[in-house]
Amino acid sequence: MAFQSQPLSSGKPSRRWLILILAGTLFILSQFYRSSVAVIAPNLVADLKLDAWELSTVSASFFYAFALMQIPVGMFLDTIGPRITMTALTLVSVAGAFLFATGDSYHYLALGRAMLGIGMACNFMGTLKLITIWFKPNQFATLSAVIVSAGTVGNIFAATPLVLMVQAMGWRNSFLTISGVSLVMAFSFFILVKDRSSQPTATNDRTTTHPSVRQTLQRGRTLFSRRDFWIISFSTFCRYGIFASVQSLWAGPYLINVAGLSGVATGNIILLMSIGMIIGSPISGHLSDQILNSRKRVIVPGLLGMAGILGILIFLPPNAGKMTLSLLFLGFGLVSSSGQVMYAHIKEQVPLENAGMAMTGINFFTMAGVAVFLQGLGSLMKFLYPGTSLGPGAFRGAFVFCSVCLTLIGMFYTLTSETMDKKKE
Repeated sequence: MAFQSQPLSSGKPSRRWLILILAGTLFILSQFYRSSVAVIAPNLVADLKLDAWELSTVSASFFYAFALMQIPVGMFLDTIGPRITMTALTLVSVAGAFLFATGDSYHYLALGRAMLGIGMACNFMGTLKLITIWFKPNQFATLSAVIVSAGTVGNIFAATPLVLMVQAMGWRNSFLTISGVSLVMAFSFFILVKDRSSQPTATNDRTTTHPSVRQTLQRGRTLFSRRDFWIISFSTFCRYGIFASVQSLWAGPYLINVAGLSGVATGNIILLMSIGMIIGSPISGHLSDQILNSRKRVIVPGLLGMAGILGILIFLPPNAGKMTLSLLFLGFGLVSSSGQVMYAHIKEQVPLENAGMAMTGINFFTMAGVAVFLQGLGSLMKFLYPGTSLGPGAFRGAFVFCSVCLTLIGMFYTLTSETMDKKKE
């Protein structure tokens, strides 16, 4: 523990990157746990005799717990700092993974998944908080976008690699092994990470102090009274809610039932959405930080681009072909990635010491949007076409609704203030 008592030297910038790598690895774990139920669903159904409602409850419990934790996580990050907060919550996830791996009913599995949601709720926001402490302000959007791209590795590991692991040792032993990895990461993070940098340029000559809970609540009220907070929140609610619901659920039946593709071709096209996000996130961050020097001029075109691609899908003939669909879904991931810049946008509108609350407030709406659009689009499709809720007409109706939502929030987003202009002053 002698290492902890010494401030990280400003003469060793590699220490900053070590902290970023450790925090980013925890975010990769978060993405893995988030997506891991999909490929083991047949195992869960076979072992525990789960029905569709029970399986959906197990899956959704992660997202609901994750979303509900965002506001307290923001307070924890701003009052006690990311090092202790992320370590403690990661230990909760270790317990959750163990409970999930050993559970003998869907109640225990759902509780384990909820604990995983609680434990992983801080990893992205905590990483962003550490970026604000250890790196320069004009690096934030770029580095946060890189973290988002890196996090997609967790989604990839939750696919074929997890299938191979389950085939080799079973799903229970697989999750016990991964819980052990999480435990090692928790202790490594606690030992090697610090909340404060001795380098003054890392925070643009601002000191990083932990305000009291009362000060945090007061500043929180100020944050929630800002018009821009609600515009950005509703924008990310719709943007990521639509993207994630399409990626994790609705793209599959659309490509199979409407476009007539095979399961393998469908999986490959859905993978292209993740590849688009991986490629687009750092590009969007760099455009915002270094090229356009603007948040809105990156975010608004991305929202309208998503609306446009969904608009094309509305009128696309069933025999459009794999190449056309591949380009459209790759493009959907690319343009959606600009939404990650919203975190930089809201972060720059508050003092550094309240950056955690601002970004976790936004992240609450981000995760809540996934749950709402997953269930809401299904209800809409069933309402509009009760007999053919997975037919072409139902999907056209869903895509029209999503395209209109994205167009409207793109227009509303132009009303937000441009924080990059303030940074130049």
